[in-house]
Amino acid sequence: MSWRKREAPGPFSEHPAENADQFTHLFSQSSDLKNRPFTFGKTSGVLVYIETLVDATRVEEHILRPLSVHSYKEPSDALTVLEFTEAQNHDKAAQALLQGKVLVFFEGDRTCRVCGSEKVALRAITEPMNEKVVRGAHDGFVENLSTNIYLLRRRVETKELVIEYTIEGKKSNTKMAIAYQKDIADPELVKEMKRRISCIDLDMAFSPGYVEEMVEDSSLSPFPQLLNTERPDRAVANLLEGRILLFGDGSPTCLILPVTFFSFYQSPDDYNSRSIAGSFYRLLRLFAFMIAVALPALYIAVVSFHLEVVPGGLVLQMKGSIEELPYPPLLEALFMELTIELIREAGIRLPTPIGQTIGIVGGLVIGDAVVSAGLVSNITIIVVALTAVASFVVPSSEMNTSLRLLRFPLMVATSIFGFYGLVFGFMILFIHLCKLESLGKPYFSPAAPLRVADLKDTLIRRSVWRQNTRPVDVSAQENVKENDSREWADK
Repeated sequence: MSWRKREAPGPFSEHPAENADQFTHLFSQSSDLKNRPFTFGKTSGVLVYIETLVDATRVEEHILRPLSVHSYKEPSDALTVLEFTEAQNHDKAAQALLQGKVLVFFEGDRTCRVCGSEKVALRAITEPMNEKVVRGAHDGFVENLSTNIYLLRRRVETKELVIEYTIEGKKSNTKMAIAYQKDIADPELVKEMKRRISCIDLDMAFSPGYVEEMVEDSSLSPFPQLLNTERPDRAVANLLEGRILLFGDGSPTCLILPVTFFSFYQSPDDYNSRSIAGSFYRLLRLFAFMIAVALPALYIAVVSFHLEVVPGGLVLQMKGSIEELPYPPLLEALFMELTIELIREAGIRLPTPIGQTIGIVGGLVIGDAVVSAGLVSNITIIVVALTAVASFVVPSSEMNTSLRLLRFPLMVATSIFGFYGLVFGFMILFIHLCKLESLGKPYFSPAAPLRVADLKDTLIRRSVWRQNTRPVDVSAQENVKENDSREWADK
């Protein structure tokens, strides 16, 4: 037949059985590696595949059946698979097998044909459990990379959206994707992102979280420098501002960079509601940041050093509640804070119905018991409860964790130096925020360096039609997003 004349030289044998034996030896005689002989006209051949990774129905309908029916055609024309390539060596072929593809060998031909037939197990598209909104889209990313790119392209129907794939993890060989708007994103940012990813040398990279510490500017900082989200609408909003998205196959998490400190306090609900309500709740979240970090430290400073700042009517009540305690206020606050962390961790690790019960019952029983036993004052219970509630107001779980960790060094500082320790602690904190960068861009922008024009979507949320420019910190190619959409109001 004519197809035999186009024999491509290579490392594979002309005899399919020998090629199948080579892969059996290469995969240490693994039981799920299968060899399936077939006939194509007067020629024999063999399929090599990993049965746990391929879709048996697709193999039957798009490979075996076409080869038996269309034996008069060229092999490449007979196959009806959508993905069809050729492997030039055993390493490429083995990698294709691990991705769920089928290798096809024909007698008398050294060519290794690779056919796409991988099995796809999809989870239903549902709303992310940790990023719920009252008003807006209720779909979320899933563990399948192709589905996540589909959700992205459904919202951004433009030819300027660029998706670039890369393989990370020498052992896991995880497929990852970088997404950006070519006409908006800064080319230098994209180049820097690719450079950092190319320098990653890991055995496994099961999700973007594995590479997060490898690409962030300061891995020792308590503040996250990449924004995690499972919401397509939030990812698209950042994409159209000129930021870069990073996806990983097997994970529903999308990494966004560069970001600022204030990005972690923005929620899709801010934009799905009117600007006055959105601004109020955003200011409330930023106020919750101060409560979550400073309230326990402030309580310790007041009780230990500065009781004179308390109004006269409350002095006797506070003094009466703490004077019988057997240890200083620092140990009292640390005991309750660590107890809350234990209850929270137990609630997460247990099944959902039991976890909710543990959280409620544990908080009520322990809180009442420690006060009755005289181990903790009533005011400490109130302070710890307010602090816990304030820390959960943050829309980002990563920033939530950072806030819970930051309060402990401030508590120690105020127990030693009082208000001076609190002031110096916040000075160090804000100096660190001003020096921190995300992909080389200022992390505390637009507060430092101060850019008044960008404050319109930071502390408050101005009307959408007034936000006609992109943030300066991303260095977007197109700074103007839209023209005045309320020209009708001036007529």
